[in-house]
Parts: sequence; structure tokens; C-alpha cells
Amino acid sequence: MSKPQKTKKILITLLLLIGLFPTIWAVWSIFSGSLMAKDELNHTIGPVISGREGMASWPLLPSYPTLQPLTELLLDTPQFFVMFWNSFKLVVPSVLGQLLFGTPAAWALSRFRFRGRKALLAFYISLMLLPFQVTMVPNYLTINSLHLMDTIWAVILPFAFSAFPVFIMTKGFDSVHRSIIEAADVDGAGYVRTFISIGLPLGVPGILSALVMGFLDTWNAIEQPMLFLKTPSLWPLSLYLPRIAEEKLGVAMVSSLIMLLPAALIFLFGQKYLVLGIQSAGVKE
Repeated sequence: MSKPQKTKKILITLLLLIGLFPTIWAVWSIFSGSLMAKDELNHTIGPVISGREGMASWPLLPSYPTLQPLTELLLDTPQFFVMFWNSFKLVVPSVLGQLLFGTPAAWALSRFRFRGRKALLAFYISLMLLPFQVTMVPNYLTINSLHLMDTIWAVILPFAFSAFPVFIMTKGFDSVHRSIIEAADVDGAGYVRTFISIGLPLGVPGILSALVMGFLDTWNAIEQPMLFLKTPSLWPLSLYLPRIAEEKLGVAMVSSLIMLLPAALIFLFGQKYLVLGIQSAGVKE
């Protein structure tokens, strides 16, 4: 490797590390905060949380590490386990719905040629670009007319029929070469057989990348549960953390760390599929 190439590689590495530093510092702050006693937390970041006068600070390491916040969370906070389970009850059906309904829709948009196909794709893209604040009122009116308010289905159904996974899967299916589909037609395979035997195996990168992003989106959702769920016993963990941040700051730190683990594990597991999905979306026949 020549000297200019080495210099370029070093500069790129430094820029990536600089961009990565805020994320690393945020995760480290949560980890170190979960080992701080209540008095130390109130002294360091109490002014920010409670709004009282004073300067906030954050030490690199806790002065006196303790497992008291973890013990309090596991032994004295039963509502945490209820809301942790509620998060999975929202996420798992939502992701399964994206798989069951989004995958066939994406295959049809990718492989079938029909009148109005481009307009339908443009409609999906427009829905994908709209933020929740824009679609909030139509979603609320629809859920209310179906008498699903204050039920977990009020959150699950909009995520299960989201347009974004369909768009990602469609781009993944576009990378399947048409010659393979034509060979299956010559062998007498029908639409369903071709979809199951060829589309699903070859579209795995796009499917898994969409499901990974769907999991992360649903797991961290705040606005949808806040709007549709009025009963606190139905709330997911994403609504639990802001409620206890001021009263039980140490417990909130430990809860944040535990909430981060499933999302981090899913991302680490699906990282290669995210990359493959992006690569396959850029491949043309």
C-alpha cells in the first residue's frame, strides 16, 4: 500500500471514530450510570432531570460502583417486567405481520407487470416518506372506527401493514434475475411455487433487512403507543422509562441498558443482512 493510500485510510478511520464517539459515549454513560448510587446520580445529572438549579456533569466512572439500581429494578419494580413483556407482545406480531403480508406484496410489485404499477409504487414511496405526525389523525380515526382503541392491536396493525418493509423487500426481489423466473415458468412452476422456491430463498437479504429495521422501529416506538394505549398496564417499555426517570433515576439507567440489549443483539445479528439488502437494492438485471 502506497503512502497516499495509507494516509487516506488513516484519515477515514479518524473521521469514522469521531462520528462514532457520541454513540459510544452515550452507551458508556448509560452503563456507568447504572452502576451509580442514587446520591451520585442526583449530584451529577440531577439538575438536568429535575430542573433544579446547578451545573450537570458526568464522570467517566462512578465514584462508588454499586448494584443497588439493578437490585431495585429486579426485586422492587414488578411493572418493569410487565412492560418488558408488553414490548415483545407488540414487536413480535408486528414483525410477523410484515413478513406474512409485506413479502407477497413486495414480490407482486417486483415481478408482476400491470397497469398502474408505477403509480402504486409511487404511492408506497409517498406513504413511506410521510412521518407519523402526518398520518396520526387518519390512523386514529381508522383504529377508533374499528373499536380497537386501547388494545395492543391498535399499535400492531399499523406496523404490520407498514409501507417501508414492502419497499425494502421490493428492492431486494428486484435483484432476482428474470432468467431464473423464466426458467421456472418453462418448468411449469406456478406463481406460488415460484415465489416459495425461488423468490423467498433469493430474497432473504432484503426480507431480513426489512424485518430487522421493522423490529428496531417497533421496539423503540413512543408516539404510537402513547396515542393508542391509554391503560398503563398495556404500555411497552418505551413509555415506562420517561415515567420513572425523575423519581427513580438509577432504575431508569438500568432499564435503559436492558432495553438496549435486544435491539443491539438484533442489529448485530442482522447487520450483514442489512448490508446485503442495500447491495442487492443497487443491483440491476
